[in-house]
Amino acid sequence: MNFRKQYEEYLNFFETRLKHFCAELDYRPPVLAESMRYSLLSGGKRVRPVLFFGMLEHYGLDYKAEFTLAAALECIHTYSLIHDDLPAMDNDDFRRGNPSNHKVFGEANAILAGDALLSEACSLLLGEGGKDGRHLRAAQYLAECAGPKGMIAGQSADLLYSEKEGDAEALAFIYAHKTGRLLKAPVVMAAILAERDIAAAERFGSELGNLFQLTDDLLDEKGERSKMGKTPGKDRKENKLTCVRIYGADEAELLADRAAANCHSALQNLGGDEFLAALVDFVRQRDN
Repeated sequence: MNFRKQYEEYLNFFETRLKHFCAELDYRPPVLAESMRYSLLSGGKRVRPVLFFGMLEHYGLDYKAEFTLAAALECIHTYSLIHDDLPAMDNDDFRRGNPSNHKVFGEANAILAGDALLSEACSLLLGEGGKDGRHLRAAQYLAECAGPKGMIAGQSADLLYSEKEGDAEALAFIYAHKTGRLLKAPVVMAAILAERDIAAAERFGSELGNLFQLTDDLLDEKGERSKMGKTPGKDRKENKLTCVRIYGADEAELLADRAAANCHSALQNLGGDEFLAALVDFVRQRDN
């Protein structure tokens, strides 16, 4: 198995279908559809849909048949990035190497673009949920991961602890919700569709979400803007509660190594998978 080749296969399939999807976003006034397309098509690693496709193939399912769920996942992720970059939130002028949505279309239009992408995701999930019980449960799981029990709770805690002192317990909550839930979602959704062990999938997804946020915090400390596509050093400047703030950079690196090992252990409980194992290493070693 060539990891890069497999990753590119998933990525190219998703990007091709996403372009067709975006071409059909024909809303008035035109600025609404334009701002939605701008952020959806701005590139990125597409880790979440790629992870979803890899998990589907791990379970022996046809990943190409589940593009709509992958699109809903990416719509939710993209809306969260648009809102996260707003001055009232993380206040970042760049995303994926391009000016943030609000720098191109203004703050009000950026808010509406995010709202529209979330609504679009809901529409997609409702359509998929009508197929059968498995798709309904997968759609429900993603909706829960995106809401006040998941990502939104993590975002709220992230803002709260930028203004007050936090500890390791608060950091773990942010990790598990702000980033973790939208990384656990594609893993568990695939398990639901395959009618396989949900608990084992949840463990792998949780460990991978923890690893991803650990590396994200470390990259903010040591990463290069030319590679990251966004402004490094903002977490420290804005007093964000991060692993570096709690543990220091050296200990945080050790925690990331331990998290990667936990991912590999959890993956073995799923029966092992060469692509997914390489994906874990990719997340640990990434520079953007």
